[in-house]
Amino acid sequence: MSILPQASRHALKQLGQRLINALMPGSCLLCGIDSGLALLCPSCEEDLPVLATTRCPCCALPSTYGERCGACLKTAPHFDCTVARFRYDFPANRLIHALKYGHQLALAPWFAQQLAPLIDPAKFDRIVPLPLHPERLRERGFNQSVEIAKVLGICLDLPVDRSSVLRTRPTPRQADLPLKERHRNVRGAFESTTDFSQQRVLLIDDVMTSGATVNECARVLKLHGAQSVGVAIVARALKH
Repeated sequence: MSILPQASRHALKQLGQRLINALMPGSCLLCGIDSGLALLCPSCEEDLPVLATTRCPCCALPSTYGERCGACLKTAPHFDCTVARFRYDFPANRLIHALKYGHQLALAPWFAQQLAPLIDPAKFDRIVPLPLHPERLRERGFNQSVEIAKVLGICLDLPVDRSSVLRTRPTPRQADLPLKERHRNVRGAFESTTDFSQQRVLLIDDVMTSGATVNECARVLKLHGAQSVGVAIVARALKH
């Protein structure tokens, strides 16, 4: 339960909405036509590849009836559920690249708004954005997961914890590695000294491909007592 009075929570949400409106461009980020206060024009937003509703509740990969997929039944990940809005496919992948590599920070609050209706805040106690190693943070200048989480915290009225989990080991980029090597690459990359006992944590990232990175972070959270770890991602890469 929030310790803020109702009026203060409402004021925070209004502040968050004004911030989002101020950051929004006047033209569609994908096609360039006038979109007013909207980030995308209606046509481009309609073209975004929304993830199928029948998907594994654990890893968000498509499943026939929305049941747990064979991979999660065979080897259960350390996280308990995954929420995702889009397939990691054109043109959603262009938007994610624009945020991560093109510094289009207006996309972070927009992504948060896309995720917020999919998440029940009553099921979580805090939000933890997936941390970057300090070297990568200096190189990029910001952590896209933090930028999304900050606005999502306002939308869901949940605290955002940016300091309890650290990425202490620099690793090669996951995207540059074969899928089979990604779990080994991130093993031992995260550390924490926080007691997460009885805490239900929502872990935030932009994309899930193999799931190795969020799985390793969830392992550390569970090791430090987390009761459950949910994952919220903007886009899920599908197996082709």
